[in-house]
Amino acid sequence: MTTQTTVHYPVIIVGGGQAGLSMSYCLQQMEIDHLVLEKNHILHGWKNERWDSFTLVTPNWQCDLPGHAYDGDDPKGFMTRDETVGYLERFAKKVAAPVREGVSVTRVEQNASGIYEVLTSEGEYTADQIVVASGGYHLPVIPRMAERIPESVFQMHSAEYRNASQLPEGGVLVVGSGQSGAQIAEDLHLEGRKVFLATGDAPRVSRFYRGKDVVEWLDDMGYYKMPVNEHPLGKNVRHNTNHYVTGRDGGRDIDLRKFAREGMELFGLMTDYDGENLIFQANLKTSLDKADATLNNINARIDKWIEEQGIETAEGPSVYTPDWQPEIERTQLNLAEAGITSILWCIGFRPDFGWLDAPVFNGQGHPKHERGLTTQDGLYFIGLPWLHTWGSGRFSGVRADSEYLTQHIAEYQSSVQAPTAKIA
Repeated sequence: MTTQTTVHYPVIIVGGGQAGLSMSYCLQQMEIDHLVLEKNHILHGWKNERWDSFTLVTPNWQCDLPGHAYDGDDPKGFMTRDETVGYLERFAKKVAAPVREGVSVTRVEQNASGIYEVLTSEGEYTADQIVVASGGYHLPVIPRMAERIPESVFQMHSAEYRNASQLPEGGVLVVGSGQSGAQIAEDLHLEGRKVFLATGDAPRVSRFYRGKDVVEWLDDMGYYKMPVNEHPLGKNVRHNTNHYVTGRDGGRDIDLRKFAREGMELFGLMTDYDGENLIFQANLKTSLDKADATLNNINARIDKWIEEQGIETAEGPSVYTPDWQPEIERTQLNLAEAGITSILWCIGFRPDFGWLDAPVFNGQGHPKHERGLTTQDGLYFIGLPWLHTWGSGRFSGVRADSEYLTQHIAEYQSSVQAPTAKIA
């Protein structure tokens, strides 16, 4: 650890991804001094935790970071991983944030004087205000049953997956059918691997409908600007699983039934391993039907919008009708007999804000806030799903969120008498 005298900043931002950089950009516009602390390198997650064939699932025109709208020549396309990294690197260069990379924040607490004490791997800082921009996806979720899987079976979390060549020859069990699980299962399927997919409760959505990207229809209908407090599910929507779809090869639906027709083996929710057999719930048909019902429901809402607005389209309304159904609900699969040599856990992440000593968390470890504002003075969050709108966890909404928080930070800072900084 580097020894230093405590240095004070008006604002410290924890996290150097797109949310943290967006906050830095906005604070610079207001001429508010600040520091960004990033435990790895800026944009680490984008550079190191995406698979090779990854693409955005939202169209490029939705990329609208502060001062840095999409700058390519394919606004209706879907940037690949490398293109996304390039876009973000250009943003980072433009922002030129005052960042210290490779610095882990180990503890943050507010003292009796209202000043935040920030303990890091290189020493201590203090700040009047703290912006937590580290997201909500910190610890990969791998269930305890994984400990009982034979050591001969290779196991990996989706955050580590890059391509099929990482996995030994043989069948691959993908656990989870959210965005990552569905897309990784497709990637392995397209590579000719034998894939077994344990599904979950993720909904699906059409990629295109009635001549336009569904995201564009939903944006026209105001869904991405709807505040969380106006959503029918209220704040519970923050815990919803994202719809699975892909931007790969210009964008298309992900239809698990199609995969099944082509040889992928589908199962319901995986619940256990008994030493020989993988155990599943008998809910595959229910899960597939619910996912399809969501797709049809969204399309029906688009149909209603088109009719109400008097919009002429070349394509008329349609309803997805399944052409494959599971003949039986298999609840067991012998791991060895199936030839499964790899398991990919694609069941998400859980938050880890253990370093932040503040009474602002619920029983599941998620921060309680209103549009990023907490009940503790000078403490804010940004970059979380549905922080304020559906777009908050995407490139389309972080600009509005960072501008909003910056205004509150500026107002609060004007009322703070900052202590004299002690510079090393």
